[in-house]
Amino acid sequence: MPVIGNHMSRDLLTAAAEDALAEAARRMVSRGVGAVLVMDAGGLAGILTERDVLEAVADGSVAEARVGDRMTRHPDTIDAGDATWQAAALMIHGGFRHLPVCEGGDVVGIVSIRDLMRVVLEDSAPRGA
Repeated sequence: MPVIGNHMSRDLLTAAAEDALAEAARRMVSRGVGAVLVMDAGGLAGILTERDVLEAVADGSVAEARVGDRMTRHPDTIDAGDATWQAAALMIHGGFRHLPVCEGGDVVGIVSIRDLMRVVLEDSAPRGA
């Protein structure tokens, strides 16, 4: 059974709640990622996703917004030793596409729905390949 720790990204993009939303969005684009883990002295404070940024664009508040204004506070997390199906179930039922991964109470990675699809399709080849 595949475990999250083998399929997550450990190359984390992080921000602080007081960071400018526009700057966090620029960093997301630069790194080609869809989520930023928001950290404070106590650890994981929230997660900011491309959906959060899009909502700020839609209501015209990007210029003055801070990451903390738009992030999801206290997001669900999953343990690195948990099965990939557990992450998929959390994402489907929670309606989100990114999930912080913890080990011993510390954030060690992030898993996306795309990462989980790679697990499912690992032994498959695209048509014509």
